[in-house]
Amino acid sequence: MTLTIWLSLFTICLLGAMSPGPSLAIVAKHALAGGRVNGLATAWAHALGIGIYAIITLVGLAVVLQQSPLLFKTISLAGAAYLAYLGINALRSKGGVAAKLKSGEQTTAIQSAREGFLISILSPKIALFFIALFSQFVAIGNGISDKMLIVATPLVVDGLWYTFITLVLSNSLVVDRIRAKAVLIDRLSGVVLLLLALRVLWTI
Repeated sequence: MTLTIWLSLFTICLLGAMSPGPSLAIVAKHALAGGRVNGLATAWAHALGIGIYAIITLVGLAVVLQQSPLLFKTISLAGAAYLAYLGINALRSKGGVAAKLKSGEQTTAIQSAREGFLISILSPKIALFFIALFSQFVAIGNGISDKMLIVATPLVVDGLWYTFITLVLSNSLVVDRIRAKAVLIDRLSGVVLLLLALRVLWTI
């Protein structure tokens, strides 16, 4: 794989990671409510899910989904259900930023990692990303080193981006400013998550 092709892959992966969505909301929630360790656990568990999608795409997920629309619909429905669950919890401030900041409840790093992984692995948006964009690079990489680079690039880019988000949001000055707006943040994130779930259902 040439440097030019890799830079194209890197750019697409970075833009995909930076696009606002449920992944950002989940990482932000755990970084704000649980602190830096929880945010990092969420970030890298999410990146693990990205890596799994990369591996699956590498071995032919694009072909499988094209030939099995029922499988893709199942993944989409599971993702929509999970987004709706997170959205309802945020609206009710159960498990959201407001509840945890107010009560001082500490979420374990394992719980944070679980949410980060699930929001990644159950996201139809990420599945579409890899099918529509990432799969074009799979045909280019013939050697083992190329395949490893194709898998590692989106995983590392995603993990480093959300690590940056975590480091920014886990700063004490940022937390103090957000604390007063915690309920509003919960309500807004809840609405966004529910709208995303409805959008997934609409496109199925």
